[in-house]
Amino acid sequence: MIENKANEGSLKLIQKMKSILLFLFGCIITTICNADTLPNSFGLHILMSDNEYRLSVQQHPNLEMMTIAPHHGLVTDLKYATTDNFMKKRLYPQIKSTYLRKPAATALAAVQTELKKINVGIKIWDAYRPYQTTLDMWAPIQDEKYVANPAKGSGHNKGIAIDLTLIDLSTGQELDMGTGFDDFTEKASHDYQQLSQQILHNRKLLRQVMEKYGFKSLSSEWWHYYLPGNQYELMNFSFEQLNRLCSGQVPINH
Repeated sequence: MIENKANEGSLKLIQKMKSILLFLFGCIITTICNADTLPNSFGLHILMSDNEYRLSVQQHPNLEMMTIAPHHGLVTDLKYATTDNFMKKRLYPQIKSTYLRKPAATALAAVQTELKKINVGIKIWDAYRPYQTTLDMWAPIQDEKYVANPAKGSGHNKGIAIDLTLIDLSTGQELDMGTGFDDFTEKASHDYQQLSQQILHNRKLLRQVMEKYGFKSLSSEWWHYYLPGNQYELMNFSFEQLNRLCSGQVPINH
């Protein structure tokens, strides 16, 4: 009888300990889920909350995200807001405006101003990209020549990269660059020379003006440019969040 009571006491103690451990585990999980500042599974710190963005911009005003909206000399055809992309599905909501960090937006405005002198404009295919979208894109490709590795993050996630082409302002037509957007072949490379002189000229024009204002090119993609710098954090803001958070718009020289 005494032995049975002892066993019952032990079982109750074990059950109580289990309850305490489950409670503590739940607290830990809740804390993790609510802590935007914790690193992700790759050890990367990614901004996600409104408060984090506001604090970051308050401390470093030059890191502000600015709205890039269509206007004369600049049009948007945001491919990931459509099904016309290599994933064959919409990855963004149906948006017309996109976002860049203030230094990248200011440099892009200078590019546009110079191109307008020769009646050439810009068409943007992509700029800011949420980190979650980089995760989604990596799964089917897993080739760093064409898709950013989420273990490192992307310049798009930082708001300093842009995918674009050139247009004739008189007609609105794209200049011939030899391939379309997200062409995963060697033909899209800057080093590929088996193209017409006109195509080579068009690519050279884009590269020269982008590099003149501080952008760097990606060797495997003629359309991809980014602003160098280690001060820009990765972000996973939704476009709805940025629409709410961003008050600045890229300065335009009409």
